[in-house]
Amino acid sequence: MPRLVEKHPLAIRWFHWLNFPVLGLMIWSGLLIYWANDVYRLGWGDTTLLRFFPQSVYDVLDMDHKLAKGMSWHFVLMWVFALNGLLYVSYTLLSGEWRYLVPQRGTLRSAWHTLLHDVGLRRDPPPPAKFNGAQQLAYTSVVLMGPARCSPAWPSTSPPSWPASPPRWAATSGPAWSILP
Repeated sequence: MPRLVEKHPLAIRWFHWLNFPVLGLMIWSGLLIYWANDVYRLGWGDTTLLRFFPQSVYDVLDMDHKLAKGMSWHFVLMWVFALNGLLYVSYTLLSGEWRYLVPQRGTLRSAWHTLLHDVGLRRDPPPPAKFNGAQQLAYTSVVLMGPARCSPAWPSTSPPSWPASPPRWAATSGPAWSILP
């Protein structure tokens, strides 16, 4: 019988498994936010060909117009997700695991090889490693994007009703106005 070999430390496995329910709940709360005002549709003028969610979905799931609930859950879960990410990055730095995650000289070639193998265009699997090139690029980009995404300088919404010039109170929000209009 084959023996299961642990590839990653227990802490890293816990950080990843904690993300699974948190991200699932963030998707749910994001849908609550979206469903509060379902303005997205396919059509032109007053003619609507398709709404992304028919009214029956709202009725069955009792999810219509729950913006405050969705935003409050999303905000709380964002902090759980951010704290988990901070603990993950801290652990990788202190334990030395970061050495396996940082892209190296052959990372792009390995990522391309992995992509071709995963979509079925290449038969031979990538060489065994703790992290393949695609994983190294993905983890590094997430670690670099995390602090920027949690920064107040990166707003998550951009209300279309704002005028071309920022309102008086926008001057106190820092560089957010210049990053995303």
